Amino acid sequence: MKINYFFRNPKVGHSIHRVFRTLIKELDTTLDITIYEVSCVGSMPIDVLKNNIFTYKKKNKHAIHHITGHIHDVLIALIGVKTVLTIHDLVFLDNVKNPFKRCYKWLFWLYLPLKIADKVVCISDQTKNNILSKIKTDKLEVIHNAVDPIFKFSKKSFNQERPVILHIGTGWNKNLDKTIKALEEIPCHLRIIGTLNELQLQLLKMYNIDYSNRFNLTDEEIRLEYINSDIINFPSLYEGFGMPVIEGQQTGRIVITSKIEPIIEVAGNGAVFVDPTSEKSISRAYKKVITDNVYRLDIIEKGLVNAKRFSVKNIAKQYVELYQNLAKT
Repeated sequence: MKINYFFRNPKVGHSIHRVFRTLIKELDTTLDITIYEVSCVGSMPIDVLKNNIFTYKKKNKHAIHHITGHIHDVLIALIGVKTVLTIHDLVFLDNVKNPFKRCYKWLFWLYLPLKIADKVVCISDQTKNNILSKIKTDKLEVIHNAVDPIFKFSKKSFNQERPVILHIGTGWNKNLDKTIKALEEIPCHLRIIGTLNELQLQLLKMYNIDYSNRFNLTDEEIRLEYINSDIINFPSLYEGFGMPVIEGQQTGRIVITSKIEPIIEVAGNGAVFVDPTSEKSISRAYKKVITDNVYRLDIIEKGLVNAKRFSVKNIAKQYVELYQNLAKT
């Protein structure tokens, strides 16, 4: 069976590439896979046109074409062949206030792609339900993201005196500002992965936070960051999935995260949940995790069990079944 994967231009970001690279490596043993990356970064009409021309030229009536995300509009070039679309979240609609942009995104990123695609994979029940609240369709199927097998359990003595708190991501939704304020007067080292802006730097100085910062890390460097940490901090305001939750669980670290969907769905009972809008809630979680050894170890054990749901073999099996069923139609 031949599968053609289409990715956005890597200059836009590597998160989707990273998630699917894990899956494709597993699937490549049983499927005939070709990977394409569209040529244009932007989403202006000329970019959309060029990306659709690129996609049309790669069209193959004997293959299943899988659009991995972000470039939903290239499905227009794939009318008449078998297609799968992955929708990670609806942030492209939920966060757009301009009515014209919102209408454009709704039409070309949601409505038409849903009409054209044979199957639509949602990475969480939350994404599925969000789509169904806007458009009724029977094409949706939930398949979670797979956790990269490079993340393995790594035993570490918890640093109760000055734990290393790993915070991944500095975008608006990653809630670093609230994290900084919640850590006031808690002895720790805050390890931040991502580019810091001026306001975040000012807050770190204002609240006298002991921190270090890195960005543009390789997969191996990210793996080591998890190993060297004591606490994984992920109190996001909005997520399509939440990979750091299961990466932290699989490494054997305590995870503090938001009591919102889809993170609740992803984390299971293997994380400490907080109200991401409340500094007091986040701060209480830190103090509980740092001081209560029994509680911490219990959550870590539950996290290790939960992470098994997202093993690459389990997720790859679900994709193979999806492709096989589609090939039969």
